[in-house]
Amino acid sequence: MHVLATAGHVDHGKSTLVRALTGMEPDRWAEERRRGMTIDLGFAWTTTPNNETVAFVDVPGHERFVPNMLAGVGPVPAALVIVAADEGWMPQSAEHLAALNALDVRHGLLVVTRADLADPAAATAQARAKLAGTTLSGAESVAVSAPTGEGLDDLRAAIDRLVAKLPTPQSETPVRLWIDRAFTIKGAGTVVTGTLGAGAVRVGDEFRLGDETVRVRGLQTLGEPQTEVTAVSRVAINLRGTDKDRAARGNALLTPGLFRLTDLIDVRIHGDPAKELPATLTLHIGSAAVPARVRPLGPDTARLRLSHPLPLRLGDRALLRDPGRRHIAGGVTVLDVAPPGLSRRGAAAARAAELAGETGTPDLAAELRRRHLIRRDDLTTMGVPIDRAPLAGEWFADPTHWAALEERLPQVVALYKSEHPLEPGIPLEALRHRMELPDRALVEALVKPPLAIRSGRVTVAGQEGIPAELQNAVDKAFAGKGPFTAPEAYDLAGHGLGARQLAAAVRAGLLVQLAPNVVLKAGAPEHAAKELRKLSQPFTLSEARKALDTTRRVAVPLLEFLDRKGLTARQEDDRRIISPNADPQ
Repeated sequence: MHVLATAGHVDHGKSTLVRALTGMEPDRWAEERRRGMTIDLGFAWTTTPNNETVAFVDVPGHERFVPNMLAGVGPVPAALVIVAADEGWMPQSAEHLAALNALDVRHGLLVVTRADLADPAAATAQARAKLAGTTLSGAESVAVSAPTGEGLDDLRAAIDRLVAKLPTPQSETPVRLWIDRAFTIKGAGTVVTGTLGAGAVRVGDEFRLGDETVRVRGLQTLGEPQTEVTAVSRVAINLRGTDKDRAARGNALLTPGLFRLTDLIDVRIHGDPAKELPATLTLHIGSAAVPARVRPLGPDTARLRLSHPLPLRLGDRALLRDPGRRHIAGGVTVLDVAPPGLSRRGAAAARAAELAGETGTPDLAAELRRRHLIRRDDLTTMGVPIDRAPLAGEWFADPTHWAALEERLPQVVALYKSEHPLEPGIPLEALRHRMELPDRALVEALVKPPLAIRSGRVTVAGQEGIPAELQNAVDKAFAGKGPFTAPEAYDLAGHGLGARQLAAAVRAGLLVQLAPNVVLKAGAPEHAAKELRKLSQPFTLSEARKALDTTRRVAVPLLEFLDRKGLTARQEDDRRIISPNADPQ
């Protein structure tokens, strides 16, 4: 199927032409037929001489209904620009052409209607002059009279030539279906319609609609039930899981996980100079129309703050309109859907310089240069094609930035070692913070010989061992003491074992911390369990203290430590037994 939109001034015969081509009534509302004027979007379809199916989105021409017109034109790849031979070019002809040009619609036909009422030559020449310099400057022209049928066969042949030039639809891409109608059918529930510009929709598929998940209950295209519809098509979808109000025009059905909602974008403007734009405009994309606050950055770049988030991707084409002046300010190309803050002095000018060379074409290398580090999911939802594997976990990195990180990391490790000589290395989390990295996986990927990861720390090969001064201090503090004698704090400090040194000795496995002021040499708990096994089971605290030749100050936390380690088991009468799990050796 091919989908074409009409465009042109009110009462220039758009709906009459669609009716003549299709034999269908595009005006859906009784008021439209009573007034003889299209108010909302109409739809009809036909088969061309070359057996191509063509659907028409018939849009209103009155200036009051330009937002409705833009909702119909937004997702459509081609248009028929319609001008009446007896009236020629009119104000809404100009605004509709400005909208098509702003949206970068490059495929279309110029159709001069009412050829039975006036010679179409003058209107055709005038319209061709207006199309010159726009995206439709090369459009073929056809003169017709819908009431008499004059030129309709020529128009059908021209439509065949037009659709043959349209780009091949991308049926394997994610779905972003902009909803242009939503209604309820008794017994079926919510039904939405729209132009499927890319991807495919199948019965049973799940999509995101705002913050909820909906399922496709049924499909129709051209009035016929379908199990699958591929782009480009007009489609009606019966949804399960939502009501009509949540599926209003301007919302979109999205393939889950492949689009991001954003309310802040940087754009290139194709039209009025950025500095001349008013503070607030309306952004039109697909069938959505959202107020946007405008912050100029450079001559043709600006930052837009949207009144509510939209599912946007890099390279999206949209339109800015001033509804107060009924003026198309220009088209926009989305350059960034996750732009950086602009809080510092001069940040806007610097950002304009950064965006000066951007085209909006999604490119992995360009995004990596811009962001340095980024996750796969973020790239995907931005619309960036990925042609390589991540560098670490789900992370991609700019090669230049990564090389700088690899050079810096050993310096950070060495600095930490100089600041903490008693520690065997820097903890991975501390290294992540010092390197200002968002994920531990990046730190692990950066560690290369002679650096290594040992017990959650990054160390230098050959420096993993226990510092000699720490080992000497521990040996001196415990020299001549029994295995279950814990030196007092002042004694430990006298041998150079302050709080920092004790913590380092515990981490190094030289000491075991039983209580805040009670430490024993490594292996003491296992030795104690072996000695306690010699007692009659169960045994009391007093019996344990005597067997170990220690004080109550040590015995109490030592037995509690053995309980926590599962080497002893405490009974209801506060006596203990050696746990069956304790090593008998």
